[in-house]
Amino acid sequence: MSKVLIVSDSHGLTKELSVIRERHVNEVDLMIHCGDSELPPDHPVMSGYLTVLGNCDFGGGYPLETISEVAGRKFFITHGHRYSVKSSLMNLKYKAEELHASIVCFGHSHILGSEVIDGVLFLNPGSIRLPRGRIEKTYLVLDLLDEKIKMSVLEVSGREIAELAREFVLP
Repeated sequence: MSKVLIVSDSHGLTKELSVIRERHVNEVDLMIHCGDSELPPDHPVMSGYLTVLGNCDFGGGYPLETISEVAGRKFFITHGHRYSVKSSLMNLKYKAEELHASIVCFGHSHILGSEVIDGVLFLNPGSIRLPRGRIEKTYLVLDLLDEKIKMSVLEVSGREIAELAREFVLP
C-alpha cells in the first residue's frame, strides 16, 4: 500500500506545513503542495513537498504543473488558476486525458472537494489557512490500494474528519 499527502493554499504558513510534514513523513510516499505556499522553494519548510506554482507565488522557482507516479497511478498536479477551476473542472479533465493521468490534484478555490469524472479522480484538499465552504483547515491523505483509493480528510491539528472519508474505485 502506498500513501500520498495533499495540501494546498497555505499562504505563508510555516509552522503548520512543518508539523504536517513531520506527522506524516515516515508513512507517506509522496507529499504534494498544490501551490500558493507563498514561500520560496529553498525555504526549509518546503523540503519534502512536491510543489507547483500558485497565483500568489511570486518569484518563480516552482513549475506551473508537474506529474508524478505512485503505485502505478499517474498524478497531475497544478494549482488550478490557469484551468478556471472555480467555474468548471472540464479544462482539467481535458488535460488529464491528454496526460493519461488518473488522479488530478489542484487547489486555488480553497474548497475541499473530491469527484470522479470519466474514471479520473479530481482532488482539492481545501486550504490549511483560509478554507471556503467549511470552517476546518484541511488536507488529504490517500491510501492507494490495488483497485481502491481511500481518502482521509484531516485538519491541521491531525484530527481526522471521519464523516468526510471516501473510497473510490478507479480503472
